[in-house]
Amino acid sequence: MKAMRIFYDKAVLPDGAIVEMTIWQLPMTSSERAHGLKYSLFYGRNGQRVIGYDNERGKGDHRHVDGVESRYKFESAERLVEDFLADVERVKNDPGE
Repeated sequence: MKAMRIFYDKAVLPDGAIVEMTIWQLPMTSSERAHGLKYSLFYGRNGQRVIGYDNERGKGDHRHVDGVESRYKFESAERLVEDFLADVERVKNDPGE
């Protein structure tokens, strides 16, 4: 059995920025993905990633914000999306951006 996409959303914002979120249910859990999900959440503009949350193999759950990578404590898919969108709003509303 392959991974099954359980959530997908993509939006192009009025300023041309893109928000794209994909979450897959994996057929089995692993030590890296004990929650059984694979995910990729992206916010970018002008061809550059500004925020990204993912859990690629070898790195586990982590996020990228303004070019800085840090670990992410996964609690649930709902919380993942909430945290990601909160970071997007924070960056969008930052006058320095």
